[in-house]
Amino acid sequence: MDTGRYNVLLVDDDLAQIDLARRAAAESCPEIDLTAVGGGDAVLDWFSASVEKREQMPHIVLLDLKLPKLDGLAVLRTLRGHDATRDIPIVVFSAEYTQDDVLMSYKAGANSFVAKPTDLVQFAEFFRERLVYWMHPHQRKLIFAAKGGVEGRF
Repeated sequence: MDTGRYNVLLVDDDLAQIDLARRAAAESCPEIDLTAVGGGDAVLDWFSASVEKREQMPHIVLLDLKLPKLDGLAVLRTLRGHDATRDIPIVVFSAEYTQDDVLMSYKAGANSFVAKPTDLVQFAEFFRERLVYWMHPHQRKLIFAAKGGVEGRF
């Protein structure tokens, strides 16, 4: 059942960036229920607990590429390798990246790669653009093949 609300999971270790995203969602995208998780290990633990409790998966994941310990690519590969998260749209973003970062992200299963928003206006626009694109009913029916998923974790 479509409630008009969207569960968005933000994976970022930058507290200022998380605060910016929360403010942007609250001020200009009230249909977003934003959950923030601070790193690669933490997000895999979060997903593991959500799967175990049979909670609703997020509609979309916004994943920072440059995470400490377990980086965004490792997280992406793990999520694509699990049935419960295989089809969730994942948008990878980073403030600093190379063409190789972009290519590796797509090879690992990213649905989109974008420059990390830097201010409130950019973050609000980022949310609106991604929601319109990925939450369109026809987009949600896409099936993404798992590519080289990592075993274990959840």
